[in-house]
Amino acid sequence: MKNTFMILVLSLLFVSCKQQIKPADIAKLNGYWEIEKVVFDKGEKKAYGMNENFDYFQIKGTKGIRTKVMVQLYGTFLTTDTFENVSVRFTDKGTFLDYKTDYAKWSEELISISDEAFVVKNDQNKEYHYKKSGPVNLLNDGKKTK
Repeated sequence: MKNTFMILVLSLLFVSCKQQIKPADIAKLNGYWEIEKVVFDKGEKKAYGMNENFDYFQIKGTKGIRTKVMVQLYGTFLTTDTFENVSVRFTDKGTFLDYKTDYAKWSEELISISDEAFVVKNDQNKEYHYKKSGPVNLLNDGKKTK
């Protein structure tokens, strides 16, 4: 009986720790993001050092785009014409980012979000941990980046 009670309490604690994501939180996705690490389904982690590719999100309401950008020497970003349409979907099971291109559709669950970081989980149970980024001066020449 004691073990059952303990399992119930721990289960409730675990479930209650999940961040409740609100529609107003989605605006925090806008901007440049860098993958910090990936946590695989069996707990292994892959940390990323310096990335040359970043994800740029631009979402208004529940619709927007995500595109890959490359950082340039003076802190600007080089973009391509390719992008993914993003729709935000709120359900009783969580908040999801639904992506669509001319060639594919997929979803990721938005696990947590703040001004400086967010985490998504894909259908293979891989968690992608992102950190907010801005202009990066690779030359470190003291010039201010844009």
